[in-house]
Amino acid sequence: MRIVPRPARHLAEAVRRGRLDPVDLVEGALARVERRADLGAVVESHAPQARAEARRLRRRTGRMGPLAGVPVLVKDNVCTRAGHTTCCSRMLAGYRAPDDATAVARLRDAGAIVVGKTTCDEFGLGSSTETAWQGPARNPHDPSRVPGGSSGGSAAAVAAGIVPLALGSDTGGSVRQPAALCGVVGLKPTWGGISRRGLVAFASSFDQIGPLGATVDDVALAFRVMAGPDPADATSGDRPFRADHATWSGGRIGIVDVEPGSPLAPAVEQAARTLGAAGMSVGRARLPDPHRSLFVYLALSAAELSSNLARFDGVRYGLRAAGAKDLDALYRRTRARGFGAEVRRRILLGTAVLAGPPDASRHARARAARRAIVREMGRLFETFELLLGPTTDGPAFLLGERLADPLAMYASDAHTVLASLAGLPAISLPAPARAGALPLGIQLMAPWNREDRLLAAARLLEEAGFRVEGPR
Repeated sequence: MRIVPRPARHLAEAVRRGRLDPVDLVEGALARVERRADLGAVVESHAPQARAEARRLRRRTGRMGPLAGVPVLVKDNVCTRAGHTTCCSRMLAGYRAPDDATAVARLRDAGAIVVGKTTCDEFGLGSSTETAWQGPARNPHDPSRVPGGSSGGSAAAVAAGIVPLALGSDTGGSVRQPAALCGVVGLKPTWGGISRRGLVAFASSFDQIGPLGATVDDVALAFRVMAGPDPADATSGDRPFRADHATWSGGRIGIVDVEPGSPLAPAVEQAARTLGAAGMSVGRARLPDPHRSLFVYLALSAAELSSNLARFDGVRYGLRAAGAKDLDALYRRTRARGFGAEVRRRILLGTAVLAGPPDASRHARARAARRAIVREMGRLFETFELLLGPTTDGPAFLLGERLADPLAMYASDAHTVLASLAGLPAISLPAPARAGALPLGIQLMAPWNREDRLLAAARLLEEAGFRVEGPR
């Protein structure tokens, strides 16, 4: 049964032509938020603000934007002027951001209407949403299983048909991995492709906002709206998005080796055959060691987290623990009460990585290893124009299955961290599934700033059957 709503671009076109009332669109999305509260995907509804925006759009007589009236949800670590931005952490309970993130502001300028915030792992740290202070989200295909993380609420909301588009953020795979486990489309742009202003920082040299949607065209449209330089973010890219993503063909595709017996092997081979039949040449690509890459990512991201989260100390904003007799006690009490176990674990890991002489620390060695990985990926793209492989090792795992084993949880990102380490654009697509089977995802990676090439191949695969299907 397909319950994913009509594509966002079709909804927006109907609103622009006067065939759909944006108020009806928003009311429908808000009703679905309430009806699917059992999923825990939406942590906060912005009903009054969304209704007011829809009424203003209904009265508008001028030109409407490319996302006119489309209801969207935003991950809870991306700032919105309406409601709260808590990063699903007790540390930021009740926090109200002073303004929209640049990405959210650009969605609004394009006519989209934010109807609420989605559940995520605390501060984006996790692969299952189970570290969220408010409680986990659930996979619409099987509520006993995780939706992935850390953008699991956004992926679950799209898969359940609550909204056609949602925003996530991707540090080591947090858009792509939940997209794969929930069976939707998730794009991580080139690092800097979308402004990070208003995204609460986890690991600044990795973090990237990305859209999740029901179709490749919707994800491309959302990216096109949000992409581009931002004077308020010096790391945002200054290259314009290449919009013509429907016509690229004739390239060389590198197929990543898949573990023997992996449930993803048939899907990767089917995708390779599809691209080959479309005129692309296909060869085998050997990636840098994924296990080594995972440990490099964990070391560097934890170090950056340790630095970025130092601001949450009970002094300026956020939780302030009572009863402290001196400043040191205030710091210790606030951070112990405000942060969950996974955040504390990674702060300790990051602090250990940063310890020691600057030129001989674990951090220096990890940075050197990252530079080597970037060079190796650059050499691969001298041979191949796209890389194709699995997004995850398998389907969604059970809630609670990996909570007691942090290394098993971290391994959920084994196939996604390479694109993050190298700042590459990557997309996860749903693999064709047998009736009743849990979703699986395949991943495409492209060279820096070649989202056009990435999306063209993704669209071709989508037309061949790699597309979203509603929950069973």
